[in-house]
Amino acid sequence: MTAQDSRARKVVEVGPGDHLCFAFADDAEQRRMVTAYLSAGLARGERVLYFADRHAPAAVLGWLRSGGVDPDAATASGQLRVATAEDSYLASGAFDPDAMVASLHEEARHSLAAGYSGLRVSGEMGWALRDAPGVERLAEYEVKVHSVFAGQAASAICQYDARQFGPEQLRMFEKCHPAAVELHPWYSSSGLSIVPAFRAGERVLQVTGTVDYQATGHLAAALEQTLQWPGDVRVDMSALDFIDLAGLRVLVRTAERLGEGRRLRVMNLTPMLCQVVSVVGWDEHPALVVTSSEVMA
Repeated sequence: MTAQDSRARKVVEVGPGDHLCFAFADDAEQRRMVTAYLSAGLARGERVLYFADRHAPAAVLGWLRSGGVDPDAATASGQLRVATAEDSYLASGAFDPDAMVASLHEEARHSLAAGYSGLRVSGEMGWALRDAPGVERLAEYEVKVHSVFAGQAASAICQYDARQFGPEQLRMFEKCHPAAVELHPWYSSSGLSIVPAFRAGERVLQVTGTVDYQATGHLAAALEQTLQWPGDVRVDMSALDFIDLAGLRVLVRTAERLGEGRRLRVMNLTPMLCQVVSVVGWDEHPALVVTSSEVMA
C-alpha cells in the first residue's frame, strides 16, 4: 500500500501515471472535477472511460455538454465511454479485483494501439457499499490497480463521496492512493488561499498565507460555509504565515455560532499565535480548541 503524498494535486495537473483519490461532499464539487478531468482528456487525444454509479450516464454526458464539450461525437468515435458500475466493476455480478485490473490493462493497451495518446479513467465508488460479492476487496483493488497507471500513459481518479463513506473508510482509501485531488478553492489570491480538503478521512479547511485586515472578510465568508458541515469544524493552519487579532476574533465568533456539542478545532497554529490566544483568554472558550504546530509535529 502506498503512502499518500501530503500535497494535493489540482485536477488540471493530472497526467500520465497518476492514480489519485478524490474525496468530496458536494455535488457541485464533483461535477466541477469530473467535467474538468474528462474534458482535458478528450482535448489531449486520450481515450476516456467513466464508470457512473450515483449519477446516470446521461447526467455525466450533460455535464460535459454544459462545459462546452460534444460528448456525442466523442462517444460515437469510441474516444469516450460512460458506463454504469453494473457494466464495469460488477459486470460479472460480483467484484473481482484481479479481473478488473486485467481489464484496465487491456483498455490501456487498446487505447494506444487505436492511436489515442493515452487512457483516462474515473469511477464513482459508491457501488462498493452495496451487498454484492467481492466489494470487501476494494482496498486490495486500489493497491493492485496502481500498476495500470504508474509509469504508463494512463491516469485515474477514484471518487469517494464523504456523504456515503465514513471517515475510517476514507482514511483507508486515501492510503491506497499516492496523492489526492485538490478541491476547488473557496478563496485564492497571491497572499491567501482557503481550500476545503479531506485529511485522514476528516473534512478540514486549509488556510494558507496571510490573514490581515484585508483578508479577514474572506476568512469569515469561508468559515460561514463550514457551519453547514456536520460535527466539529477543523481548520488547518499549518501553512499560515500570519493572522492578526481581527482574524483570530473571526475564529472565536465562528466557534460561538456552532451548535451545542460542536467544536471549532484550529490545528497547527504557531506557538506564538497560540500564546496570543491564551493571553486574551480565548483558549477558555468551550467551543474553541486550538492545537499548536509543536504539538502536532
